[in-house]
Amino acid sequence: MTGISFASPLFLWLLLLVAGMIAYYIFRQQKTSPALQMPDLKPFAKTGKSFRNYLRHILFGLRACAVTLLIIVLARPQKTDKFQNVETEGIDIILTLDISGSMLARDFKPDRLEASKNVATEFISGRPYDRMGLVVFSGESFTQCPLTTDHAVLINLMREIQSGMIEDGTAIGNGLATAVNRIKDSEAKSKVIILLTDGINNRGEIAPATAADIAKTYGIRVYTIGVGTQGTAPYPVQTPYGLQFQNMPVEIDEAILKEIAGKTGGRYFRATDNNKLTQVYAEIDKMEKSKIDVRQFTRKQEKFLIPAIIAFIMLALEVLLRHTIYKNIT
Repeated sequence: MTGISFASPLFLWLLLLVAGMIAYYIFRQQKTSPALQMPDLKPFAKTGKSFRNYLRHILFGLRACAVTLLIIVLARPQKTDKFQNVETEGIDIILTLDISGSMLARDFKPDRLEASKNVATEFISGRPYDRMGLVVFSGESFTQCPLTTDHAVLINLMREIQSGMIEDGTAIGNGLATAVNRIKDSEAKSKVIILLTDGINNRGEIAPATAADIAKTYGIRVYTIGVGTQGTAPYPVQTPYGLQFQNMPVEIDEAILKEIAGKTGGRYFRATDNNKLTQVYAEIDKMEKSKIDVRQFTRKQEKFLIPAIIAFIMLALEVLLRHTIYKNIT
């Protein structure tokens, strides 16, 4: 950040003298009496003032401007450059997202998956100092983006996620284990996994409880989110006539999600609509605030030389004009 400041601002009060000079000059011009008294001015009625006569005020203008600049020079204008050095005790966060076919259910707008991606994107954008990564899972799991501070890349990879990228199913244990593997060697003060799913673990070689034990061993805190309305929701169903939506019961294994969160020191949340999902991420954001230490440095550069040069040029020009062009004009 750059700005202009004054090392000796009290000198700026002298600008009142300039105001006094201007007032006195105007008063004097109004009170000026003719040097030659004549009984009749008719012979001079058609004689106008010369252009040079009107420009005689330039002399005073140059002097007033020069005095103003010299006062500014006395106040010592300085250009101030401020720099910020940000040191952060960052938090490493892995977002673990269920992309199974049931995430296309329409109890969220436009569907569960797109709603989850949109809210997660806002969450990423609001944490510029943290390293974040992305793991996706359905019948199996993989890392979509490793831990990174390049959030633009992470957001782009988030937007590319689609249901059907990998074999369908809900392997919660595998998704959590993959996330743990990605973050376990982190040297961050705080290691966090946010696991979002809408179903019951029905695939994978690793049980969710086992993955939670591994996370606990590495000091990783896991926040779990169950996504889905209460009761029934329109799920996508493949029929001979194409993909259709049928109301089916919403089944989320809240017991295991609570167990995962409880073992690792996290919390379980239930999101039943878009607004609730936004609130869940906002609450997690408050609980996992990064500690930021901002150090400010200031550099000042003297900027009185240019106004000083201009002031002396104006004074020299006034003296020159007063003793040449305007020598005979008072």
